Formats: sequence, C-alpha cells, structure tokens
Amino acid sequence: MEKKPFMKPRTVSAVKDFVCVLPALIFLAIFTYYPICKLIQISFTDWNLLNDRWNYVGLKNWVWLFNGSGTKHLLNSLKVTILYSIGELAITLVGGLIFALIFNRMNSAFSFMRAVVFVPKYVAMSSAAVVFLWILNTDNGILNHMLTSLGLPAVDWLGNRNTALLSVLMLTGWRAVGYGMMIYLSAMIGISKDYYEAAALDGATAVQRFWKITIPMLSPTTLFLFVTTFISSMKVFQSVDILTKGGPYRSTEVFVYKIYLYAMEDFRMDRASVIAIAFFVLLLIITASTFKVSNSSVHYDS
Repeated sequence: MEKKPFMKPRTVSAVKDFVCVLPALIFLAIFTYYPICKLIQISFTDWNLLNDRWNYVGLKNWVWLFNGSGTKHLLNSLKVTILYSIGELAITLVGGLIFALIFNRMNSAFSFMRAVVFVPKYVAMSSAAVVFLWILNTDNGILNHMLTSLGLPAVDWLGNRNTALLSVLMLTGWRAVGYGMMIYLSAMIGISKDYYEAAALDGATAVQRFWKITIPMLSPTTLFLFVTTFISSMKVFQSVDILTKGGPYRSTEVFVYKIYLYAMEDFRMDRASVIAIAFFVLLLIITASTFKVSNSSVHYDS
C-alpha cells in the first residue's frame, strides 16, 4: 500500500518559501519593527539622557506636543519642511523634465551633457555642503563675487532668514535635478514613436503632442518621482546641519533637524520620540493620499 506523503507538495513549497524569507523577516523585526515599538514606548516616558532613571508619564508628552509649548515649534518645523519639500519637488519634477526634453538626443555630445548634469548626484552631501559653504560665503563667496562684479549688492545667503532656505535649495537643486532628468529620459525612451507619428499626421503641433502624449505617458514616472522625492525631502537633515544649523531664527529648522536637537542637544528622548512618531504618521497619511488621488490621473499604457 502506497504511503501518503507527510505534507502536500503545495505545503512543502510554502514552507520552503517561508524559510527563504525568514532571515529577512528576522532582520526587519530586529532593526525596524523593534525600534519602532521601542520608540512608541519611550514616547510615554520622561526619559532624559542626563538621568539614569525614567518613569511612565502617560500622555504628558503628547499633550506637550499638541497643546503645549511644543505646538509652536512643531508648526514652525512643519511649515519650513513643507516649503522645502515644495521647492525640491519643483526642482526635481519641473527642472528634471525640462533637462530631459533638452537632452533627449542619442548622440555623444548630448550624452556628455547629460553626464555633467547627473554627476552631482554621486557627490556626497557632506562634501557638497562644504563646497556650498564657500560658494555662499558673504565676504569671500564666488556667488557674491559675481554679483558685485555685475554692480549688484552682496547677499548674506546663509545669515538672512529670507534667503537661508533658498540657499539650502540651491544645493538640493544642484544634486537633484540630474536624477529627475535621467528618470524622465528613461521613461521617454519607452514611449512608442507611433503615437507621435499618428498625432503629426493628424496635424498636431509639437506643443499639442507634448501635452496630449508626453505628459500623460510620463504620469507613472511623475508619480514615482513625486513620492520618492517628497519622502526624501521631508527627511532632509545633512545639508541643513552643515549650512545653517536650523537658523537663522529657526527659518531652516526642518522636522528631522528638530528631532535631532531634542534628542542630541536637549537630551530629551521622550520629546524627540513623540515628534518622530507624529512625523512618521504624517508621511504615511500624505503618501497614501497621493496614491489615492493619483489613481484617476495616472496612465499605464506606455
């Protein structure tokens, strides 16, 4: 009599699949989910790095954040971060698309120009920020030297609250626009030429072909760039830390830098954890809303 197998083949396959992904799950549990759970726990304590002991204080830190002195700083950091994100999104999406249209030629000269625009993406942010410290220097910076050569007054780029955030965006734009350009160029290559030929036969102008064919066909790429750029822009830290340290007058004090100040300078891990959780929830809501709204306007027929 033939013996039945201990487990069905489908069950054996499922077990093998689970065993293969088990190391990744363990890694995520240790280095992602456990820290998140620990962060939530800390948000209900009064943990100060200067003290050896801490106690549970319930919702005290959350009240401080939403109905106390922390509210003012939270709203300021939120405003600065949103302004920065809008600037980086405009640079990456609009600037990247413009460069992609200019350099959409398959020859060696245009390949060289594309490389020149894209290379800054590979420069470390710390190194680039130090260079921009010199470029934007009020007294000896090359940018002010060019302005004074044209008869214009020098600008205190990093010391003026009206220009500090713009100065940070200059560094961001220099590094980010090439990335947007290359992503758009890759997507443009995938658009069939038949669409343009048919539109040209129907008498469509170049502008009409751009708005009716190129833009709709690039919508999945635009969504991808929007989401990834938005998330990275909301997490900006290094450029702010090196160029302005959140100043002047908190005009560049973005969300992540505010978390850093509470944790590493004020040693208030409890307050830093509360802001970090609020920041995570905010990112989650905005990203989910973006996908929900974009369902009706994104085309995947390229």
